[in-house]
Amino acid sequence: MNFFDRLHDRIRTVDSVVSVGLDPDPSRIPDHLADYDLPRWAFNRRIIDATHEHAAVYKPNAAFYEDPDGWRALEETIAYAHGKDVPVLLDAKRADIGNTTRQYAQLLERADAITVNPYMGRDSLQPFLSNEEAGVFVLCRTSNPGGADVQDLELETGEAVYERVAALADLWNENDNVGLVVGATKPEELEDLREQVPDLPFLVPGVGAQGGDAEAAVEYGLADGVGLVNSSRGIIFAGEDDGEDFAKASGQAAKRLKKRLNQYRD
Repeated sequence: MNFFDRLHDRIRTVDSVVSVGLDPDPSRIPDHLADYDLPRWAFNRRIIDATHEHAAVYKPNAAFYEDPDGWRALEETIAYAHGKDVPVLLDAKRADIGNTTRQYAQLLERADAITVNPYMGRDSLQPFLSNEEAGVFVLCRTSNPGGADVQDLELETGEAVYERVAALADLWNENDNVGLVVGATKPEELEDLREQVPDLPFLVPGVGAQGGDAEAAVEYGLADGVGLVNSSRGIIFAGEDDGEDFAKASGQAAKRLKKRLNQYRD
């Protein structure tokens, strides 16, 4: 089965479309974990233990792991998530040309899916797209305010850049392994993109700390029931002031988000 088939089964098993973002900011990891060999891994393990029953996927952001100990922590995290039968989507936003992008694509030997940047065109993504078993989420309409600087620019055809990206991603989906990253902070754009590409699953960030539209994220983010709604800080740091019991609050936050999103699922 490819990634989206496996994700479909996982969503059904846990009755959840929640993506838990594992972004262990070292400055926010509880003090009692500081003496561990890999504090980020120690933190993630406790988050996974508390949230796996509500997680359709875990989404570690590569930015929080790009040092020697960080990569070790990430490898341990991915293996542990797989041990809980939860797939891992690496938020890496990679793309390049030639040998460089082939090297980046080797990240999929560990993770089940990855986010990629389409700015350099199809050839920069081909090593990802040709991996039939992996999921490839193409950045399309991001949730940050500055995304409009480029993504909203109007082309000669009258369409916005992000709309062209969606159309291209649809063409690139020859192996049924492509999804889009579409933020929840602009629900009207979510709706328009769903009409444009009815079959592509969306990864929808922005529902947690960024305050995006949860109803729109579910209504327009899922394709035949498959899609993901992500929360990172809103879940993993829910118990930031709870000391050694921090993970309990994370589990409760994941369960609340699952329940909130399930109100809008068919």
